[in-house]
Amino acid sequence: MSEFVHCPSPAAPMTSLSRSTLLDRSALTMRNALKSGALLPIRTNHTMIEERGLHFSVRWVSSLALKDQARVATVSRRNPDFNPFLPPEPDLTVDALGDAHLVVLNKFPVIDHHLLIVTRAWESQAAPLSRADFTALAQVVGAHGGLGFYNGGTEAGASQPHKHLQWVPHVLDDGTPPRLDAPGGLAAGLPTTAPGSPVANPALPWRHAFVALDTRMWSHAEEAGDMLEQAFAAAWRTMDLPPRTEPMAPYNLLVTRDWLLLVPRRRERWRHVSVNSLAYAGSLFARNPEQIEELREAGPLAVLAAVGLPG
Repeated sequence: MSEFVHCPSPAAPMTSLSRSTLLDRSALTMRNALKSGALLPIRTNHTMIEERGLHFSVRWVSSLALKDQARVATVSRRNPDFNPFLPPEPDLTVDALGDAHLVVLNKFPVIDHHLLIVTRAWESQAAPLSRADFTALAQVVGAHGGLGFYNGGTEAGASQPHKHLQWVPHVLDDGTPPRLDAPGGLAAGLPTTAPGSPVANPALPWRHAFVALDTRMWSHAEEAGDMLEQAFAAAWRTMDLPPRTEPMAPYNLLVTRDWLLLVPRRRERWRHVSVNSLAYAGSLFARNPEQIEELREAGPLAVLAAVGLPG
């Protein structure tokens, strides 16, 4: 199907003047969706694992939270014939984002205000990201900071085949905004580079590329979208991989106001632990305490190396 979806949100498409209200609209949508039962948050416990000065938060669902365990199982079951975004649930739809995208709440969030930036028309999650996709992401990151990310295909942790970028206001449980170059982050200690110049962290044993971003660009979504598109292509090229193919090879993309990180992938899981983009922001998810001990014993860096391409 390729027709546009009817937008169930009453709000007009966001502009540079109205986009600052996105989190207010998200909060209102969350309250209403909790009342209607459309929003089903997953409550988790968490612990920290530190390796070589890098910090990883590991979340898991309590064995007593049977409803939440069932919700995790629902997320994990991929049904290629079911598309929750064509159209998305009206109670979960936050806003229109230009002509090509909708902002929708994640139905099973672990983090509040976990937003999905969904294409109105059908596009595959393995299709190349377009300028419109980068511009839509830039509108949210530019206005609200946080972490934007994309799970490029099933092997990269995507649970739905309809193209959708994602955004969270924070990753760490203390509410700290995600900064890839913060102490304990994967970009910590990288040399200062000119905006647009890819660089790798020699401490990370898998293929990847960081690209510093020009923070002055975020006030103009079109310019910021162009910046992200160019940085994305530069990251692929520095790893001697094509930046645009149909379908794309699996990868994870992470974007903050300061850095873009690209990580090619070869498999979705390490043992029984699913790995998506949030792992590279220091957030892993385990199904039970036994998996946490497996992660601790192996070490998060070995886990991420096992699902990525050799460096």
